[in-house]
Amino acid sequence: QVRLVESGGGSVQAGGSLRLSCAASAYVYSSYCMGWFRQAPGKEREAVVSLYTGGGGTYYADSVKGRFTISQDNAKRTLYLQMNSLKPEDTGMYYCAARPFACLNGGKRESDFPLWGQGTQVTVSS
Repeated sequence: QVRLVESGGGSVQAGGSLRLSCAASAYVYSSYCMGWFRQAPGKEREAVVSLYTGGGGTYYADSVKGRFTISQDNAKRTLYLQMNSLKPEDTGMYYCAARPFACLNGGKRESDFPLWGQGTQVTVSS
């Protein structure tokens, strides 16, 4: 069964850090576009960052540039999102997503990703 499992969410104060993980089941990882999306209460889901596991560039939303870093551990089939200098506006449910092969539309369009995890909650208090 194809699965994406997120972990690492929690509650922190503004300025703090969290590291999210997305563990992919077998067959989902190699040569995939994988990304992180988030959804704040009452708002639409938005792209945060994405990368192609086969190598290449990454896309970061302007709101997280310089604060968030995406990385991957190919041996563990795991994607990470290091989030530093967190702000209250970073609060939301964070989802890992994947699609086979290269990223389309810069990895920013939700509908391009057929595989989704269940999400992990991030809450940043002021």
